[in-house]
Amino acid sequence: MMDTRAHRYSVTVRWTGNLGSGTSGYGAYSRDHEIGAEGKQNIQGSSDPAFKGDRSRWNPEEFLVASLSTCHMLWYLHLAAVGGIVVTAYTDQSEGIMEERSDGSGRLTCVVLRPTVTVAGSGDTDRANALHRVAHEKCFIANSVNFPVTCEPKIIVAE
Repeated sequence: MMDTRAHRYSVTVRWTGNLGSGTSGYGAYSRDHEIGAEGKQNIQGSSDPAFKGDRSRWNPEEFLVASLSTCHMLWYLHLAAVGGIVVTAYTDQSEGIMEERSDGSGRLTCVVLRPTVTVAGSGDTDRANALHRVAHEKCFIANSVNFPVTCEPKIIVAE
C-alpha cells in the first residue's frame, strides 16, 4: 500500500467583464477575468477568441496545455538532476486539440508535448530520451486528464 499526502491549491477567479449591463445578452459582456492566489501576481484571463474572448489574455484551454507542459518539464528536470544528466536548456512547443460539438460543448481530445532539451557535453541521449517516459508517468496533471498526452522529444547535445 502506498502512502499518500493531500495538497490543497486555492485560487480566486474574479470576473471583470461587466460592461454595464451584466449578462443581459451574449454580446453584452466581456469574458475578461483575473485569476489570483495568495502572494502571487494576478493572471489576466479570458475565453478563446472563437468565443468572444480577448486574444491578448490566457484562456482555460491554454492553461491546461501549459499545466501539462510545465508539470512534465519539472519532473523531467528533477529526474535529470538525480540521474546525472545535465540539462542546460529546455523549451516545449506543446499543442492541444479541442473539438467543439454542435451544441457548443466540447473537450480537449489530445495534447502533444514537443520538448527540445539540450544536455551538456557527452550527454547520454538514449537515457535523456527515456526520462521523458518516466516524467510522463509521474506528472500529476497528465495523471489527472482523460485524454492522451503524447511526447515528441528532441535531444540536443551541447558542444
